[in-house]
Amino acid sequence: MAKSAVLFDFSGTLFRIESTESWLRAVLDAADLPLTERELTEAARGLEEAGALPGGAPPVRVPEELAGLWEVRDRSAEQHRAAYTGMSRRVSLPDPALHDALYDRHRTPQAWAPYADAPEVLRTLRERGVAVGVVSNIGWDLRPVFRAHGLDAYVGTYVLSYEHGIQKPDPRLFAMACAALGAEPEDVLMVGDSREADGGAAALGCAVHFVDHLPVAERPDALRPVLDLAGRPRPGRA
Repeated sequence: MAKSAVLFDFSGTLFRIESTESWLRAVLDAADLPLTERELTEAARGLEEAGALPGGAPPVRVPEELAGLWEVRDRSAEQHRAAYTGMSRRVSLPDPALHDALYDRHRTPQAWAPYADAPEVLRTLRERGVAVGVVSNIGWDLRPVFRAHGLDAYVGTYVLSYEHGIQKPDPRLFAMACAALGAEPEDVLMVGDSREADGGAAALGCAVHFVDHLPVAERPDALRPVLDLAGRPRPGRA
């Protein structure tokens, strides 16, 4: 049965964050604080193991003092920043101000790249009259990222966890997106990379499809099956 709407996760589904090394290098360059290549590589490895880059690798271990905050980090902008800068501060950097600078960097459009097939898939859904929404566990406004990469025109609604104080897999987030698009859950497909978080849409009655959270170069066309899963528009839908 054709779907009237498709919901997408953001990080790891439509967009991918830059590498930890690129992230750190950009902030060091902006601060004019050069490190040797060995120092930069070691610091980047430490940040990656700490899980300090939102959208990057998960932490190898969450320290006890941050465990509670980590679990609810996507419920507010303040908690999100505190959780990730708390992880970052586990790694020694040449200036303490760099931890906040790193957090600010990851919120810029330059830190994100769309997967190669994302523009085609979003454009085709729009041409078929299939409504599109973005449902994300996040602590900041991702709309500028979509605008900067020319994809905002294809998105009908954004439902972001920090704006509602609710995290996926809570079905209420998916229900908000369905309602905003005027779609019944059984007519909606949710596409994401997390079986735990994005799989919450199934409790509402949505179909769910998963993609792998991989670097952009390693995942050129994983979104294209969404076009077949969404089906052709129903008569009367342009």
